[in-house]
Amino acid sequence: MDKFLLKQQVLDRLAEDLLQAEQAARVAHETATHEENIAENKYDTLGLEAAYLASGQAQRAEAIRQVMANWRQFHPGPYEPSKGIQLGALVCLVDSNGRQQHLFLGPVGGSMKLVCGDQVVQVISVEAPLGRAMLGKFEGDEVSVQVAQIRQQFEVLQVV
Repeated sequence: MDKFLLKQQVLDRLAEDLLQAEQAARVAHETATHEENIAENKYDTLGLEAAYLASGQAQRAEAIRQVMANWRQFHPGPYEPSKGIQLGALVCLVDSNGRQQHLFLGPVGGSMKLVCGDQVVQVISVEAPLGRAMLGKFEGDEVSVQVAQIRQQFEVLQVV
């Protein structure tokens, strides 16, 4: 799997999310400022509610822009076996039932599932519990994560 292709897929998905957030902010702003939505009494809050929604969507769009900036600056390098799993690693884990999962350890904010060839790849950050647990691990090591009352354990099969 190509890490740079995965990075581009993340950026493409974030660009789609940004477009949707900007469009939602525009629609909410137009609703908030439309002359038909001027409050006639203190109970007429459609315009006010739309203004809050427009503000929230604008904040969401700005947050997506920040995430995109982080991903643009991110340059995943080759795996260095002496350092173990680091930011930019592409990791294959297997659970106790033999189920494999592929994870791409990237910057904050890119949590999503991607398809690369015939593989599904989960993008996670080092701030995610599983991402944090994988840092510094090597092929053959066990990774353990507590999720609610359940402890999940995985083996690191491969790191690229």
